[in-house]
Amino acid sequence: MILRNLIIVIFLSFLLLYIPKIAGSFAYLFNYATIDPHGAFAWISVHHLFQAAVFIFIMLFLKKKYHLDFGFHWGDKNTGKTITLIFVKYFTIYTVGSFVYLILSNSFQAFQFPLTPNNIVGYLGFQLLLSGPSEELIFRAFAITMFAIFLKRKSIIRPISLANLLAAIVFSAAHISFSFAPFSVAYSPPQLILAFTLGLFYGVCYKKSGSMYYPMIMHSFSNVLMVGTTIALSFFLKL
Repeated sequence: MILRNLIIVIFLSFLLLYIPKIAGSFAYLFNYATIDPHGAFAWISVHHLFQAAVFIFIMLFLKKKYHLDFGFHWGDKNTGKTITLIFVKYFTIYTVGSFVYLILSNSFQAFQFPLTPNNIVGYLGFQLLLSGPSEELIFRAFAITMFAIFLKRKSIIRPISLANLLAAIVFSAAHISFSFAPFSVAYSPPQLILAFTLGLFYGVCYKKSGSMYYPMIMHSFSNVLMVGTTIALSFFLKL
């Protein structure tokens, strides 16, 4: 039983990392030169739409067949709102502190694309509407629910469950870029640490509220705040 569950957990982890790679291959089938000449938002938007569609199909099948609850509802609204507001408060403080440090240490990096209205609206729109919803659907609603079924030990440190911990690790690993021909691996340690830490927070909110919607809001807020601040400072520091 333990060995079987371990194999299933490994398979689920592989699925969580491999389907987004397939989504990337799918997104490369299209030419976005007309609507997105700088490659700022179109490819990644199609990528996130495709991976979300695949997991929604899987989740709806499992929900119908095994009556699993993936949090397609608002759950405990009071708990969800409270955790979300606390997160907004402290992540805003963290963001301000981070950017102050980057500016003072002369390590701030400007927005990676030309600051055209098309790029700004497209990329912020992606961060607001697709990034959080797609990734929370996968790495919280699907991952934590499925991991919890097959992990015998349910809790590590309250309120962090083992399923939440493993989902956060896989979520962090999803931010590693690699290729096989030729083989290469690229990652940013600060990004991996931040993804892991945020993944734990999102996971706690998902389990306590019973809804995937609050982690989606938290994720979208954090992305828009970081990207929006980067864009604003990219303009301001050029003055």
